[in-house]
Amino acid sequence: MAKYQIGDHVTWNSEAGHVSGRIIKIHEKDFVYKEHNRRASTEEPQYEIKSDKTDHIAAHKEGALSRKS
Repeated sequence: MAKYQIGDHVTWNSEAGHVSGRIIKIHEKDFVYKEHNRRASTEEPQYEIKSDKTDHIAAHKEGALSRKS
């Protein structure tokens, strides 16, 4: 089961430093993201997150995310 929910505010580390955003989609099945196959399952979901600053959409595994307070 997913640790985070749609609308949760999270942060993650990127090449540019720490980024924050809101979860907009949760994948619990394999999916295609930016023309690449991504693995996801109910035990290991992946999240699509919209960046607060740039509106960029990123996809990350649960372990890469932290809840932003």
